[in-house]
Amino acid sequence: VPLYGKGDNIRDWLYVTDHCVAIDLVIHKGEIGETYLIGGDAEKTNIDIAKLLADKLGKDQSLIESVEDRAGHDYRYAIDFSKIKNELGWQPSVSFEEGIDKTIEWYKNNEK
Repeated sequence: VPLYGKGDNIRDWLYVTDHCVAIDLVIHKGEIGETYLIGGDAEKTNIDIAKLLADKLGKDQSLIESVEDRAGHDYRYAIDFSKIKNELGWQPSVSFEEGIDKTIEWYKNNEK
């Protein structure tokens, strides 16, 4: 499993159904011309995600291989979703832990 650099880049994770619900809410209740950021409030490093997935899949973490980072790679993607939360009442309903388990299960059941 290739992993850029040391894997210390940070990403905010959000379960797919939460993302879809937020988009639908913005389409139907948001103000035209406004921007609404959608976030999961679940920042994790790439190495932590890789290790978590290896553990949950019963794989050895030694399969994770550090590869040269790409030029200009963003260190952190951070989302302040307070506007959609305050103005439209949206927030994630699926925890990171529940979402990652559901995602793994989906991939196991849909290997094709």
